[in-house]
Amino acid sequence: MLSVLLYVRALVAPMAHRGDPTEGRRWRGAAGQTTAEYALVLLGAAAIAALIVTWATKSGAIGKLFEAVLSHVIGAVT
Repeated sequence: MLSVLLYVRALVAPMAHRGDPTEGRRWRGAAGQTTAEYALVLLGAAAIAALIVTWATKSGAIGKLFEAVLSHVIGAVT
């Protein structure tokens, strides 16, 4: 998603600066745009993390992983 946003921004930015008499005024209002993009990326990452945690909890993968790590540690100690 971030790469799509960066691609679109790279396409739009050069067009905005071509012979535009309001060039200096146009980008003043875009100060919060980067913050909004980061917020959207964080929301997307949180949604993916929630899906992974939900899947791992329902499938029992966390318990299996914990048991595998614990048995490996106990095997290494003995």
